[in-house]
Order: sequence, then structure tokens, then C-alpha cells
Amino acid sequence: MTTSQSELCFLTIGEASALIKDKKLSPVELTQAYLDRMGAIDGKVKSYVTPLPESALQEARVAEADIQKGNYRGPLHGVPIGLKDLYDTKGVRTTGQSKVFEHRVPTEDATVVTKLQEAGTVLLGKLAMHEFALGGPKTSLFEQAKNPWNLDHVTGGSSSGSGAAIAAGLAMGSLGSDTGGSIRGPAALCGIVGLKPTYGRVSRYGVLPLSWSLDTVGPMTWSVEDTALMLQVIAGHDPKDPTSSHEPVPDYLAALQTDLKGVRVGVPRHYFFADDVGLDDDTRNAIEKGIQTLKELGATVQDIEIPSLSSLTPANGIIMLAEANAYHEKNLKSQPENFGDIVRSRFIMAASYTSADYVQSQRARSRLKREFAEALQKVDVMAMPVMAKTAAALKDFDPMGMMVTPSLMGPFNLTGMPAMSVPCGFSSTGLPIGMQLAAAPFNESAVIRAGHAYQQHARWHDQRPSV
Repeated sequence: MTTSQSELCFLTIGEASALIKDKKLSPVELTQAYLDRMGAIDGKVKSYVTPLPESALQEARVAEADIQKGNYRGPLHGVPIGLKDLYDTKGVRTTGQSKVFEHRVPTEDATVVTKLQEAGTVLLGKLAMHEFALGGPKTSLFEQAKNPWNLDHVTGGSSSGSGAAIAAGLAMGSLGSDTGGSIRGPAALCGIVGLKPTYGRVSRYGVLPLSWSLDTVGPMTWSVEDTALMLQVIAGHDPKDPTSSHEPVPDYLAALQTDLKGVRVGVPRHYFFADDVGLDDDTRNAIEKGIQTLKELGATVQDIEIPSLSSLTPANGIIMLAEANAYHEKNLKSQPENFGDIVRSRFIMAASYTSADYVQSQRARSRLKREFAEALQKVDVMAMPVMAKTAAALKDFDPMGMMVTPSLMGPFNLTGMPAMSVPCGFSSTGLPIGMQLAAAPFNESAVIRAGHAYQQHARWHDQRPSV
């Protein structure tokens, strides 16, 4: 690869779209640069499970011809992206990274896929994930993705390929999914931005479900600006998804401000910094510095209390696994051998839950929503860690470990609140650390404002892994 091709693959969407709009950058040239880079390094990173080089180049040619004719569709026109392999793509297999769906080829696109196509994106291929967005990192189909900052370490899950591809310069943007942290976890561990929008903000029609009442669809990108650009396209009501909201979609780009004057930041320190969370020193220090930077940018910072948080850790897992078990029940009975060991073990665990466990978890969820709503009368944004530690070595990873430690991401799935991971530093061993920002339901703009202001000041996203 030439240096210029490598440079193209590390442009942000915002940077590339400005060049494409001014006809200074060809979508075909940009797409080819990504395909060349995939050929050069994805054999090591393993982020793509179904590359689509021929159709990608064809889509890029169409985008280029349209733009030359003056039919520019907006900031995503001609931008190459990847999709987690649970988004239905017409005529292209969508497997959920499981042998159960090894030969599954959808006959229509997911709503968000259609929206991205209408915006003029170029689909480079389908990306790796943890099996059925639940078991991981090993799966019953395809190899597991590797962390571009250190290929001997995990990416986080379940949007593993999305995190790896963005970090490695193998896609400009991606859609992940988040049920208990599956966008924010890989974003934090791979040093990129990942946004879990409000529950119902983005259609889930045509997206393989994990948990109907917790699943969310959101963007993963290199910058907060890019996340806002993607969210603008995919947000909004969808008649095909009865859980999608009619709440109006604001102009997310208007939230891209560089100061935080007047913004009130709350830190639920009693839970997110508690001893039993197990924050390592590098993570604790990076988050504390990040919070201090928010203050330097003009925000006021105060500790806040969410009384029930410590007692509600199991609720997200119980709801998630019970609903996942219901979705997969038929296949679990008819073809159990096609599920990976980790997924199957979690379903066995789910089978032990009672209806009372599920109901009590939903009651706990309602209580948590009320407590967060009360806290959000006093603050606009919350800041805290995403993960307690940086990416584990593949050889040391314990897939069941997350089931027994307090979740730093699950509370925002339970409450449906928008939450984002934004890079906030590196460990002493060079692995990325993410800071989590959350706000009231449908106030993605507050999260985007805080994240963008922080990112523009801290500039952690200027660093790239050398794969």
C-alpha cells in the first residue's frame, strides 16, 4: 500500500465527506484504498466475515457518478462502512456468527441498512461479532476478531468486528448493537467512539434480536462528529418496528460545540468507582482526568447518588438471557450442537430463571428509571468508566467473568438512556481506555456535545494503532 492509501483509510467521515462533496476525493479511490487495506491486514485483524469487494466498488461507482452529476445526498454519500453480521442484508448472508444461521440469506434489508443505502454509503462487508451478540469471543462460526492495538488481546463484545475494523482503518463507520454494552465495550477497548442511543430512537427491524426490551442499534466511528453524522441518518420512527419512537429527531450536528459552559455533569461515584467494580489504576486515573477536563471546558461537576444501582446488577442479565432464551428456544431444542459452548452455557443458565426472577427484574428496572430521572433533574450529563479494565489477553479472557462483576454499562440498557464511550487515554501497556457519558432519554444531543467538546480538547483520537 502507498502512504496516500493508508492516509485515506484514516480520514474521519467528516473529513472524507468534505473532500467528496468538493469532488476532491473519489468514492471509488476511497473504497479501493479500504479494499486494499483489508487485503493487506485483515488476515491478522479478522474483522470481516463476509467481505463484499465487487458490490462495494459498484456502489462506489454509482455514488461517484451521482456526485459528478450534482446529485450529492449528504455527508455519508460515497463513505465506505461495514455492518455487524446481525443486520439483514438482502441477498447477503447474515449469520449472527453462529452455525445455526450459517446459510441464512435475508430477502430484505433491515430498515437502518435501507436508510444508509439511501444516504449513499458503500458497504464493504459484514463484520465479526460474538455469537448471537451473547457468547464470546469464540463462536461456532468464523474466527474471532483481534484488537488492533495488540493482536493478542480481545476487542470486547459483542460488536467485536465493528470495534476492530474502525480502529484498524478498515471501515469509516459501522453499526453495532448494544443490549448490555456491546457497542460501548468494544469502543472503549478499541479506542473509538460508540453510541448506544435511547431505546426506540433507532429502528431494530431486520436486526437479529438478543433481548427485545433491551436491544439498541447505534453507530461506531472514529470521532464524535462521525457518530452524529451516522445517527442523523438512522434515527427516527419506523412503522415496521412497533418499539421505535415518534419522538422528533433533532439536528445532532448542532450539538457539536467545543465548550461545556452551563453544562452540569454528575458522577455516580458510589457505584462506578466502588471497590467491588475493580477499576485498575490506569483506568481510574484516565477517567478522573477526563472528568477534570470536562470541568476545565466549563462544566460544573458534582457527585450524584442512584440508591438502587448496587443492588440491581443482576436485573439486566436476567432480562437479557430470559428474552434471548425465548427467541432461541426452538433452535436450542432442534439443533443444540450448532450453538457455541459459551452461548449454550448461558442459555442453560437462563433456563434456571423463574418467572418471578423476570418480574422482579422488571420491577427493579422501573425503580432504577425513577431514580435516574430524579438525578437528571440536577444534572445534564453523567460521566463514569465504561470498563473496569483495559482489554484482556485472549489467553486470559474469562467469558463468564462479566456475569459476576458489577456492570458499568448495563444500567443504561435497563433505563433506555443514551450512553457513549469516548476515548480518554491509554494504559501503561498502550491499550485504550474509554470514558462513558450518559444523559436523559432522547437527549443524545447532550451526550454528543459533551463527547465532542472533550474529544476536540483531549485529542486522543489522533493516535492510531500500527497493525
